[in-house]
Amino acid sequence: MNLVINEEQQMLKTSAKEFLKNRAPIEALRKLRDSKDPKGYDPQLWKEMAEMGWASLNIPEAYGGMDFGFVGFGQVLEEMGRTLVASPMVSTCLVGTSIINFGGNTMQKENFLPRIAEGSILLSLASEESNAHRPLKVSTQYSKTDDGYSISGKKVFVLDGNVADYFVVTTTDASNASANGITLFIVDAKSEGITIEKKIMMDSRNAAIVTFDNVKATEADLIGEEGKGKKTLEKALDIARIGLSAEMLGSMQEAFDRTISYLKERKQFGVVIGTFQSLQHRAAQMYCEIQLCKSLVIKSLQAIDTDSPMLPYMASMTKSKVGEVLQLITNEGIQLFGGIGMTDDEEIGFFMKRARVAQQTFGDYNYHLDRFARLSGF
Repeated sequence: MNLVINEEQQMLKTSAKEFLKNRAPIEALRKLRDSKDPKGYDPQLWKEMAEMGWASLNIPEAYGGMDFGFVGFGQVLEEMGRTLVASPMVSTCLVGTSIINFGGNTMQKENFLPRIAEGSILLSLASEESNAHRPLKVSTQYSKTDDGYSISGKKVFVLDGNVADYFVVTTTDASNASANGITLFIVDAKSEGITIEKKIMMDSRNAAIVTFDNVKATEADLIGEEGKGKKTLEKALDIARIGLSAEMLGSMQEAFDRTISYLKERKQFGVVIGTFQSLQHRAAQMYCEIQLCKSLVIKSLQAIDTDSPMLPYMASMTKSKVGEVLQLITNEGIQLFGGIGMTDDEEIGFFMKRARVAQQTFGDYNYHLDRFARLSGF
């Protein structure tokens, strides 16, 4: 399969670029940060994005979506990365939608997917329980009651947890914890027993610590079968890793473009610093690394659309490489901008901060290098 996008996907990419340039420049993120906005994103902007169909790109037409495919969806995410848009796109449309799509029953799909498509509800995955990314090590427990289930445990690094309407919670059976099976529940964020502590990350985006204290759930809240949520969770996370990599690709390209522009303008000793051979070598290395990332991202997006059995391999390969290169390029950007790059007045610093958080989200490059090795039998 050719590593190119078709005409429709290119049109979507172009329209997304123009829209975000006008409605969501980096100044918008700065405003959200400086005003300490309680939501951490612009609800009006999110509404407009949903009206353009972005929230429904990976939702089947039967449930009010566009079913446009992930290669197309990736073009929107890439452009969002260029302007560092703060939105519930990753938490709701990549993770939440994927879990409902692959693990939910017909009633759950009919209930949640149309509302996600129109932008009226937000979902957030509550799975992390430690400082390191270990999605399959779950200590949050559920127990059966006379009228359903009771969930207790604590989750950290819950993306957009402070604004979510529903949580998808990973749990294990309290009566048989040694079985190590994962059970998924979707619960109303307003349910009694849920405590949410908002956290603002380095990149000015939302996260939360969510505590579940005997939270009630019913049979209708169970996603899939008890103890068999691992496959759904892993597939949704792989899709999220690739989607986030597409966003990171946009961020690295924008950071690179800004750095090159600065090298062409800044003068030292009366000479444009972009003429210095040592800096040209560093720029050439960054350019080559970006081209590798472009190929990896589009190949991985195609793997989602074709339901390739290589999806786990592609997800870890892509997330590890893109995370490594984004960190390289933002570090180089700060250094090549010099002293002004360290100040808050210069926007290159926003890219470095986003790189640090995005690189850790859903597993950093060390996690994915190890996972790729294990998948390969090493």
